[in-house]
Formats: sequence, structure tokens, C-alpha cells
Amino acid sequence: MAVYDAVIVGSGPNGLAAAIVLAQAGQRVLLLEAKDSIGGGMRTLELTLPGFQHDVCSSVHPLGVASPFFRTLPLDKYGLEWVFPEVEAAHPIDNYPAILIQRSVAATAEQFGRDSAAYRRLMTPLVTNYQKILDQFLGPLKLPYHPLIMAFFGAQALLPARLLAELAFHQPTSRAAFAGMAAHSIQPLENLITASFGLMLMMLAHAVGWPLARGGSQQLANALAAHLRSLGGEISTGLEVKSMRDLPSAHAYLFDLTPRQLLQIADDRFTSGYRRQLEQYRYGPGVFKVDYALSRSIPWRDPSIARAGTVHLGGTLEEISLSEREMWQGRHSERPYVLLVQPTAVDPSRAPAGQHIAWAYCHVPNGSTCDMTVQIERQIERFAPGFRDVVLARSTRHAEEMNSYNANYIGGDINGGVQNLRQLFTRPVVRINPYTTSARDIFICSSSTPPGGGVHGMCGYFAANSALKYLGAAKRSFIVR
Repeated sequence: MAVYDAVIVGSGPNGLAAAIVLAQAGQRVLLLEAKDSIGGGMRTLELTLPGFQHDVCSSVHPLGVASPFFRTLPLDKYGLEWVFPEVEAAHPIDNYPAILIQRSVAATAEQFGRDSAAYRRLMTPLVTNYQKILDQFLGPLKLPYHPLIMAFFGAQALLPARLLAELAFHQPTSRAAFAGMAAHSIQPLENLITASFGLMLMMLAHAVGWPLARGGSQQLANALAAHLRSLGGEISTGLEVKSMRDLPSAHAYLFDLTPRQLLQIADDRFTSGYRRQLEQYRYGPGVFKVDYALSRSIPWRDPSIARAGTVHLGGTLEEISLSEREMWQGRHSERPYVLLVQPTAVDPSRAPAGQHIAWAYCHVPNGSTCDMTVQIERQIERFAPGFRDVVLARSTRHAEEMNSYNANYIGGDINGGVQNLRQLFTRPVVRINPYTTSARDIFICSSSTPPGGGVHGMCGYFAANSALKYLGAAKRSFIVR
């Protein structure tokens, strides 16, 4: 007889979510993690100097607080506290005041000048119906429950971000602000559906905010793990799974891994056709990341930027578009789009008194080993002259080092695969249920399934529910035998 009902490999947000769903249903669950600590992209470590707590990857969690699954869990009971910056995101542009994305649609729209009415028309229906939109799109492809709302969102979301910015807005600041949001897609802004990333992130900024976990993203991982243990789930760390032989016997196996790793572990369990489909899965560009220990806050030319948790650095729509297009074509931009987060703007506990932390990354070709520190800091200095003077220490990781840190980041791809039109809902393969495989007892619960990257746990949630249906059938079959 199987020792466990289900074994989950990988303790990122999706692996933890899958384990919790199964444990809530009364299943005996074991969660395995190759590293000595849990969390995947939610780890917090002293990367630079003692007392400076840096998030290794994810840091700002709008989908964490908005997740249809996470918000049902009593995570505050285990010490998780969300902290919200005064300004969700800022976008500086040369010779203009920075655009500040605030919780209020009206307050944000005021900064858009003659585009203010267009901004309100674009965002108000989305914010009003944000929960219905999340319920529709944070999961596998399905018929719309609210067709008129989905039609309004979808008609714009399918567009290339650059096209939507040019159609919706006239001012360079308005277009730049939308480009900064849409560039989270890690694709050229001329690609279809890149507008969806900008719309979704702006909608979340107004509807729920862009919070951070007090003390670091590790606190979210710890809270999820504590809740799992309270349900009877087991967690084992420091065990790297290289083949199915490394796993204890179980009725079902769920992998919070990407297709490439799954093939290495369970290749002989799959049909040749399914194997070929997994081999064709496409990974996206990588990231180069710098973590900073700072003697004081960043000296922004526009002081209002200090109120923001997240800052998009890249200038105009045209500049950001060029940067992302160069990266997609295998080149390293000399003026990259830079995503910067300043956690101590809202959570001073992460650094010694009076000091600060920040991190910044830019997009690079998959597998890049290029050091982009100079290019990133040139972009920061462009809007914060004197920044280098406040840097006490820095820790860098190029794309291949990101992959070494987390095996799911293939070539530095932090999204578990490119999220373009082809792979948005049909990841990792074209299948009615994308969480199942050709091996009936093996399931995929990683961001390589819908809805893709982000700390929301929904990939794990849907995969676990698929596994529960199988486990019910498997147990009935066992009883019959």
C-alpha cells in the first residue's frame, strides 16, 4: 500500500498551495524541497551585509493578497502581515513629474492631464469588476461566466501593449506609465496580449494594492507551511529529486517543476507523444538582478518616488519598447527597462535603523551570463543622481545564476515559460486539463500551467483539485480490488 496519498515536489507558492488543498481534503501529504529552506521564489536572505534582509526573487505581491485561494486561508494566524506602500508604483520620465499609480483611480487619473478621462474610462470598469475578472483568468481557459465584462477586458487585453497605449493615450507620460506596467510580460510590447499584463497590474494596483510581506517574502512561505503542518501535512527539505525512484510510494505525485525538469525525472512514465509536446515547451528571457544595501533612501530627483514600493525605470514608451525588443532578439540593451523595488519605503524592519535596501532587475536573453550592473545603475542614476554614493554593498545574479539558485528558472526565466498567446492557456501542452499528464498519477502544479507566473498559488490549487478527482477514483478502484 502507498505510504502517502500524494507527494508534492517543490515548495514554491504553487507546491505549498497544492499540498494545502490536498491536506484540507484529508489526504496524507508529503511536500519535498531540494533546498534546505522552503519557499522557492519567496525566500528572504542576508545577501549583502548582516541585518539587511533581501527577497531573493518575488517581493511585491498584488496577486498574493488577491488570490482567490490564498485569501481563504488564515495566514495572519501564522504571522503574515501585509504592508502597503503609500504609492503602489511610480514611473519617472525625463523632464516631466513622475506618474504615481495610487489606490484611487481618480487621484491617479488627475496626473494623466488630457488623458485623465481616457484613463478613468479604461480602468473604472475593470476595478469595479476585478474579482470577476480574476476568477475568470486566474486558471485554465473556460467559458465566461460574465460575458459582457470579459468582452470589455478581452477586447483590450488581446492587443499589443504598444498599440493600446497609442490608441488610448496621447501624452508621453501616460503612454510610458502603461508601458512600464506591460513590460512585466517580459516580451516585446508589439506582441499580442502584452496589453493584458498592463491592464491586470493597473487593475490590481487600484483594487487591492501592491503589498509586501512584513519581514520579507519568506514570511508568506512560512505562513503557508505552518498552515499545511496544522492540517497534518509533512514537509521534508534538503532532498533533491532526480528520478521517480527517489520518491516514496504514493497514489499521486504533483510536481511544482517546469517541463524540462519533469522530463528528467519521469521521462519513461510518459507516452512518446506527450514527451514530444513537453520537449517543445518554450522558455522565455531571463533576468539580471542586483540587491542593494543602502546607507540611506534613494536620492530620487522627484522626491515623490520615495513613497512608492515599485518603480519602473525606462523612460518613454518608445525606449521601453526598444529595450524589450532587443532582449527578445538576443541582445543586451544599453538602456534597459529596469524594475526596481524599495521595500524599506514601507517596511523598515528589513534593514538596520536609518538604512535601507532595494533591488533592481532588467530582462536579458535566456541563459545570459552578462553582468548588467553598469547598465542598471546608469538607469537608476538617470532619475536618482548620486545613487551610487549611497550603496554600501551589492549582490548580483545573472540569468544562469538565477537558474542555479532555483532550478525552475530555466535560463533565468522567472515565469516558468514564456507567457505569449500560444502558451498563455495552453501551457505546458494543448490539453483539456493542463494539470494532468499522460501518466494518470502524475500532475504538474507549477507556473508552467495556467494561469502562469506570479505568487498566487492558483496553479497548485487547480492541479490539486485534479489530483483529488483521480485519488477518489483510485481509492474506489483499490477498494473494489
